[in-house]
Amino acid sequence: MSKSSRHPYHFTISFSLLIAAGLWGLFWIPQRALETGGLTGGWATISQMIIPFLILVPISVWRKFRGLSSGLEYPLIGLLFGGGIACYANSFLLTDVVRALILFYITPVWTTIFEMIFLRQLPKYYRYVTLILALSGVWIVFGQNGVIPIPQNSGDWIALFGGVLIAASAVRMEIKKPDGIYPILFSFFFYGGLFTLIQAFLLRDYLGPAPSLDAWIQMMPWLIMIAILFHIPTNVVILGAPSRIGASLFSIIILFEIVVGSISAALLTQELFGWREGVGCAMILLAGLSEIFFASQAQQKDT
Repeated sequence: MSKSSRHPYHFTISFSLLIAAGLWGLFWIPQRALETGGLTGGWATISQMIIPFLILVPISVWRKFRGLSSGLEYPLIGLLFGGGIACYANSFLLTDVVRALILFYITPVWTTIFEMIFLRQLPKYYRYVTLILALSGVWIVFGQNGVIPIPQNSGDWIALFGGVLIAASAVRMEIKKPDGIYPILFSFFFYGGLFTLIQAFLLRDYLGPAPSLDAWIQMMPWLIMIAILFHIPTNVVILGAPSRIGASLFSIIILFEIVVGSISAALLTQELFGWREGVGCAMILLAGLSEIFFASQAQQKDT
């Protein structure tokens, strides 16, 4: 994103994205709770796509009658972003929280590569600094006992693939800026819902059987509440950010989710959180803050 076209609410959007990323760092909690409540087979992920979609259908119909975009015009963005979130959500059911978070959030690397290929945009000098900080943090957390941070099970691979899809969707939104946030929000839930159905079918041997009717009835109030209070508002911020602050900054800021996710997993589960996790998370957070700082300094020099 060029400095001349920088959004007037750049810092507000960046801070809102930081908060949304932090909230998504807690997403593993309801995801596992829903599975414990009987929504096995990845159906918790499917329902969290379908229910917001159904809530938004009347608005899309109203917009269509007024000649406005309903959101179905953005299938590629919806499939990429929705697919990325579906992979992310289901990875928590198949691997450790910290492993899923870190493999998913190698996103800045993919974003930088995609920008070089599709936007013909070479990274700024400070991008190397932030990438080194972020990836060093990833290595410190994930590289315990000299382990190379590569996928080791199906959940790891799904998390990694999800990060690639998210990076691709962010760059796509920077290339083709949607007409407002609502169309891509609806596209995300519609096409993402289709993706989750296909994914659940392909991974049925890993994710387990379909839930019972009693499980659906018991969990439905929670699913509706999660849709209204979490999925729709946080995705308004997340989906609206890339085209306004740039895919690169977007992919750095959302790394904050690793910090919140790692700490919450350590507090609420038996997963390890020692000095490695503390130092690694601090470096990842520093990468996000330094990206914002360096970008601001670069803008001041250009003006």
